[in-house]
Amino acid sequence: MVQKLDYLKETPSQTAGPFVHIGLAPGAAGFDIYKHELGWDIAGPNAAGERICVEGIVIDGTGSPIKDVLLETWQANAAGKYAHPEGGGPVEDGFRGWGRVITDFDTGEWGFDTIKPGATQGRNGAMQAPFINLWIVARGINLGLNTRIYFDDEAAANATDPVLNVIEWERRRATLIAKRSIRDGLPVYRFDIQLQGQDETVFFDI
Repeated sequence: MVQKLDYLKETPSQTAGPFVHIGLAPGAAGFDIYKHELGWDIAGPNAAGERICVEGIVIDGTGSPIKDVLLETWQANAAGKYAHPEGGGPVEDGFRGWGRVITDFDTGEWGFDTIKPGATQGRNGAMQAPFINLWIVARGINLGLNTRIYFDDEAAANATDPVLNVIEWERRRATLIAKRSIRDGLPVYRFDIQLQGQDETVFFDI
C-alpha cells in the first residue's frame, strides 16, 4: 500500500550563505588554506592569444552593487578549444580555461585576467562568437545564475551567433556584450551584471 504524502510541505530553498567565500575562495576571504588556490589561474603562462582583463560589478534591483558575490568562469582558448577531453583538441600546457573570483568587499568590483577566447563550434556545427561562460552565486540567489560574456569588437561574429540570435530584443542582447577599452596598454572589457530591473542581464536556464 502506497501512503499519500500530500501533507508534507516543500523543503525551503537555501541561498548561498555568508560563508560561501571561506568555502569556495578562502584566500580571497583571508584564509591561507591551500598552497595553490583552485580557480585563480585561468589561462596559464603558455596560452597563445591576446591577454585581456574582464571586470565589472553585480547590481541589485535598487541599483546598488552587491559585495558578496562569487563568480566562476569557463572559456575556450584562443583557438576555440576547451581544456576537456571533449573540448575539440589539445590546449596549451597549463591552460585551464576555468577560474573563480569574488567581488571586492568594499567596492563590489570583480575582475580577472585571461586570454581572449576564439570562436567555438556549437550544436549542429554552428560557429559561436567568442564568449566566456559565467556562473554567479550570492546571498539572496536561490540557484546559481548562468550568463555569457560576448565582446563588442566581435560585431560580425556576434551577428551570426546562434545563442545571441535566439534573444529577440536587441536591447536584451546588449546586456551580454562587454565593452572594450585600453588601460595601461592592456585591453579591458567592462561587463556589469544587472540582476533585476529594466536592463536585467540575460540569464540562461542550463
